[in-house]
Amino acid sequence: MWVITPINVSTTFRYNEDPNTLTAIADLPNGYPEGEFVYSRLSHPNSEKVEAVFDKILGGHSVVYSSGLGAFNGLITHFNPNQVAFGQCYHGVHAILDIQTRNRGLKQLSLNEEDLEKLQPGDLIHIETPVNPFGTSYDLKYFAEKAHSKGALLSVDATFAPPPLQDPFKFGADIIMHSATKYFGGHSDLLAGVLAVKSKDVKRRLVDDRIYLGTNIANLESYLLLRSLRSFDLRILKQSSNALKVVTFLNENKHRFKSLVKIHHSSLQTEPYVKEQLSNGYGPVFAINVDSEETAKHLPSKLKYFHHATSLGGVESLIEWRAITDPYVEKTLLRVSIGTEDPQDLIEDLDQAFSSLSRD
Repeated sequence: MWVITPINVSTTFRYNEDPNTLTAIADLPNGYPEGEFVYSRLSHPNSEKVEAVFDKILGGHSVVYSSGLGAFNGLITHFNPNQVAFGQCYHGVHAILDIQTRNRGLKQLSLNEEDLEKLQPGDLIHIETPVNPFGTSYDLKYFAEKAHSKGALLSVDATFAPPPLQDPFKFGADIIMHSATKYFGGHSDLLAGVLAVKSKDVKRRLVDDRIYLGTNIANLESYLLLRSLRSFDLRILKQSSNALKVVTFLNENKHRFKSLVKIHHSSLQTEPYVKEQLSNGYGPVFAINVDSEETAKHLPSKLKYFHHATSLGGVESLIEWRAITDPYVEKTLLRVSIGTEDPQDLIEDLDQAFSSLSRD
């Protein structure tokens, strides 16, 4: 037996050499069984290993994809809602819903009370919590009750607070989604997504769809993700602790930094549900508003330990002038993803950067 799962680069697998064991696909109503490999677009040893690990981590039946957006597209394709209620979330989710609206007239609703009353059986509420790019939290129990009272489903993108920080199933979610590129990947070197559902039959149908959407996770990415899942809880707890220290410092010293206008993070919310949902720590992402677009463009270049780059969840700290990639945010917003470095180094770096802006 292996200590480390090997890299498997095969795209095709030999059939059994015993003719008496061969079965036509038409005679397999549920498709090929798990563990029987034919072609890697269907499944392969490493993708099934990743799903088995995610089953334990997420507490459901898991389906892995080639990216987080691949997972969301798989969700929308399978559940096929006529209406989706959603709020602030990843701009790629907006784009997929726009495609669905363009192609088949899907109706997009907001999360206000009036729109939630319009939901019908089979519709969907999609919540991202903590929300991108702010790192603030929605009340999952509230939206689960709203969805289920209308016969609708609740899907939760929990990318910004993976286990052990948050378990959306505990608060009524029907589907959990993660961009596994982020904290589960953790090293900024792979793309992956995952859905977790409560029914093995739903998982089977999602896998059937995935075959023809062409969005199964690739071999190398599966290997890298298995590597990362060995340390994910250690990394996430460290990043969560670091982020809380950094946010606390900025909040307590805001009066010193004239260009710092607002800090967004779940730790600064006072609603009781926030601590209940995030009982093991807050998400490692937060956002700040500064006093001008010019400041937002210049602050990243004054930092030594933060890379100015998109994405999040890696062991390295990142800062991004979010308007470069997200058309839905203010041009004064910066998103910050905290890594595993010494938090005091990060605090001192932010201190000197804001102080230098004050002197300019």
